[in-house]
Amino acid sequence: MAAINAVKIFSGSASNYLAKEIAKYYGKDLGAVTTLRFSDGEMSPSFDESVRGCDVFIIQSTFPTADNLMELLLMIDAARRASAHYVTAVIPYFGYSRQDRKDRPRVGIGAKLIGNLLTAAGADRLMTIDLHAGQIQGFMDFPVDHLEGNAIFVPYLKSLNLQNIVFASPDVGGVVRTRNMAKFFNAEMVICDKHRKRANEIASMQLIGDVKGADVVLVDDLIDTGGTLCKAAQLLMDKGANSVRAVVTHPVLSGKAYENISNSVLTELLVTDTIPQKQTCDKIKVLSVAELFAKAIGRIRDHESISSLFIKY
Repeated sequence: MAAINAVKIFSGSASNYLAKEIAKYYGKDLGAVTTLRFSDGEMSPSFDESVRGCDVFIIQSTFPTADNLMELLLMIDAARRASAHYVTAVIPYFGYSRQDRKDRPRVGIGAKLIGNLLTAAGADRLMTIDLHAGQIQGFMDFPVDHLEGNAIFVPYLKSLNLQNIVFASPDVGGVVRTRNMAKFFNAEMVICDKHRKRANEIASMQLIGDVKGADVVLVDDLIDTGGTLCKAAQLLMDKGANSVRAVVTHPVLSGKAYENISNSVLTELLVTDTIPQKQTCDKIKVLSVAELFAKAIGRIRDHESISSLFIKY
C-alpha cells in the first residue's frame, strides 16, 4: 500500500527520456506505467502500482503528435479515478502556446483550450517552463508553477566570459523576455523587427539598435523552422556583430530547421531537453532542465516557494 501523500513520479511515452533524469535527481525511481494500444492507435494508459492518497506528478511534453496530449489527459484521469491525493501535470514544453490570443477572425485560442482540457481531466496543478506568453498562466483554473530557463542559460553564458555582450530579440513580441535576460549581465539589448507574410515566412526584417563589435545573444522561447532566428543572425552579422549565439528553451526544430541552423552564421544554438533532438547538429548544445524540475517537485512537496529557484539580478 502506498504511503499517504507519498510523491510518485510517472511519465508519458514522449518524455520518458527526461522523466527518468528528473526522477533520478529527485531521488526516486520512475513509477511504472503501461500504455496499451488498440490496432487503430487508440491508447489506454494505466498505472502499474497504487497511487491512492499519493501526490502524483505526470511528466509529458505536448509536442506533436496530438497523441502526446491525449496520453497525458488519460493519465491524469486515471490517477484521479485511482484516488490520487493531488495530481500535477508537469509539461516541460506546453504545446499550442503560440495560439494564446485571437489575432485574426474565426480562429480558436489553443492555449486556453488546453487549459480547459487539463481541468476537465482532473489536474490540480501545472508545472512548466518558459511559456510562449506569461498570460497563459491565467488560462488555468488551478495553480501554475512557471519555471524560468534563465536559471540554466545564464550560468552557461557567464562561463563564456564574452567581453561585449549584447542581447537581441528576434521580434517585438520577445522584448520582455530579452530584457529580463540582459539584466543579468547589465547589458544592452536590440530588436530585430520582422514583418511576416504568413506563418513561418518572413517578408522583411530591420534592426533597432547598434551591435557593431558586439557578441550578440538572440533570446527566444522556441525555435520551429529556424527561419526567423537564422535571418536575424545574418542581419546582426551584416550590421557589424562580432559573433551571434542564440538561446532558445524549446527546440521544436521542424521542417528544414537543422539544415537552416547548420548553414547559418550562428556560432551556437543553446536549447534545453524539453523536446528530444531528432538528429545531431554540431552547432546545437543541449542543456538539461531535469535538475530544475526535480528541485521544483521537492519544493511543492515541502510547501516551499518555487521562486527560490529563480536566479536574482
